[in-house]
Amino acid sequence: MRRSGVVEHVRGFGPHDHVCWRYDEHAQFVDRAAEFLADGLLLGQAVRYISTGDADQLRAELAGSEVLGAALRDGSAQVTSLDDVYPVGTVIDPVAQVRAYAAATDRAVLDGFTGLRVAADCTVLVGSQEQRAAFARYEHLADRYMAAHPFSALCAYDSGRLPAGAIEQVACMHPNTNADGVRFRLHGTDRAGCAAALGGEVDSSSRDSFARALDLADPLPVGGELVIDATGLTFLDHNGLLRLSAHARRHDSTLVLHTRWPGAARLVRALDLADVRVEKVS
Repeated sequence: MRRSGVVEHVRGFGPHDHVCWRYDEHAQFVDRAAEFLADGLLLGQAVRYISTGDADQLRAELAGSEVLGAALRDGSAQVTSLDDVYPVGTVIDPVAQVRAYAAATDRAVLDGFTGLRVAADCTVLVGSQEQRAAFARYEHLADRYMAAHPFSALCAYDSGRLPAGAIEQVACMHPNTNADGVRFRLHGTDRAGCAAALGGEVDSSSRDSFARALDLADPLPVGGELVIDATGLTFLDHNGLLRLSAHARRHDSTLVLHTRWPGAARLVRALDLADVRVEKVS
């Protein structure tokens, strides 16, 4: 099973895991990236370090790790400078970005690795609201891909270079984060038949952010049912449930919640939602 929740470190993650990491100083990102990538090497994954700066600088940042230094020399670790890939202010194409990582994952497997692991400082790609909306959509689509393929990622954001609330907008699309203020998580899932996973709490304080995240993620039904893996859900208020129900209706489907939270069924009955079904899971 993939991990999901609030995290305090980046060690021990598996080949399908996805972590959003808020940091205050660049050295913190370098240290966490080195830990995350070193774990990937132990799993047999090819690893890639992505940040701003020239390639020599990025290699030097990893050189303090004996394991990563050796991996840079034998090619199992690579660096990519965002300066060489994206002009300042680039708004990414979410679908194209996922396709690019899918192709890179396939290449890694063909080269004999068990998959691909990336540690990326994404700060420069979420500076504007337009960039953040596109990147939040990408983070959700990427996590759907990760849930079923051997690709794992650490996505880092510099709190000192972004406005208040910016990191939370993208962090909520990850199954794991250390960012403060992330009440809910809307991401991919490895539970069969589910369109997306919803964890944490959706309440009045997260009403607007949940609406925005749901619109950007746009989980799609299969066979007339929009099935949500809500096994990590601990609270959902009536506004959040109505928002999910309305999203399902827009796609001419029934909303199905797979959840352990006992309040879900009571809420559905109280609101008399005939187009919502709650299925309790263990």
